Amino acid sequence: MAEKIRIEEVAKLAGVSPTTVSRVINKLPTVQEANRLKVEEAIRKLKFKPNVIAQRLAKGKSDTIALVIPRYEGIFFSFYANQIIRGVGVASESLKLDLLLHLSTEKSSLDTASVGGVLFADIISNKEELDSVLESGTPCVVMNYKADDLDTDYVAIDNKTGAKNAVEYLIHLGHRNIAHISGNLVSQAAADRLEGYKQALEKNNINIEEDFIKKGDYSRPSARKAMSALLKLNSVPTAVFVASDDMAQEAISVILENKLKVPGDISVVGFDDNPICLYGSVGLTTVKQPLIEMAAKATSLLHKIMSTKAAKTSTKIILPTELIIRDSCRQI
Repeated sequence: MAEKIRIEEVAKLAGVSPTTVSRVINKLPTVQEANRLKVEEAIRKLKFKPNVIAQRLAKGKSDTIALVIPRYEGIFFSFYANQIIRGVGVASESLKLDLLLHLSTEKSSLDTASVGGVLFADIISNKEELDSVLESGTPCVVMNYKADDLDTDYVAIDNKTGAKNAVEYLIHLGHRNIAHISGNLVSQAAADRLEGYKQALEKNNINIEEDFIKKGDYSRPSARKAMSALLKLNSVPTAVFVASDDMAQEAISVILENKLKVPGDISVVGFDDNPICLYGSVGLTTVKQPLIEMAAKATSLLHKIMSTKAAKTSTKIILPTELIIRDSCRQI
């Protein structure tokens, strides 16, 4: 692999200073025409490629944004992560922004020096990283997390109402023994879906049975364990609201393996509107969340913040969900 040409080599060949080369690269007007031509000729001869980030920093501006996604097992198989990356990627291309992907852990930190803005795909055990970005003064937008206690812009989804509508749909069908398999409750989305489930039951004077609430972590193994536990109860639920479609599909598999039918014996509702809803043993009723729209709006909002010099105003956007009715639920 050929060694990278340095700016000093260009300067030596052109017979000028490195500062002059830098000014030519950054198209500054304070360079004599003769020197500019010599530098451009040296760049062509050496096939010199300027450092794009360095160029932007020299101008006091970077059009690179960082997308911070909490790292967890199976991240690149996650429907949520794939939709967010897709939405941010398409919007970034349209807005002529470069995209840097940063997988976050509790101990990781993002170097904001080379980026013009930061998008957080969620806040899960990485609030200190968000605090650090805010302290640096770097433009920032948070997705899928209602950060009302922080001075930051966000675009979130109304998970609580989405869950409440799903459970009320089951109640409307006559179900009263309704269980819930949650996502990882360290995430605000999972906690809001659990709260929506409880609110729907309370609104309809149905007791909240703690045995009917099983904690998952968005993984299929956790859903399998949760559904198996529900089937061992003395009073088996007639319906289950599951915090993700992936887990809902695994719950359906467990039900079928136990010689029961969906929706004949147990109705199931998921959350996401993942395409897998259409390819299982039964079309899954689910809550559609506008993930790509959320990602696109967040990217556009970040670009606007990066581009404007107006006084900062805090923008809070909450997007609605939609109940998609298919074949996995029946009337009692």
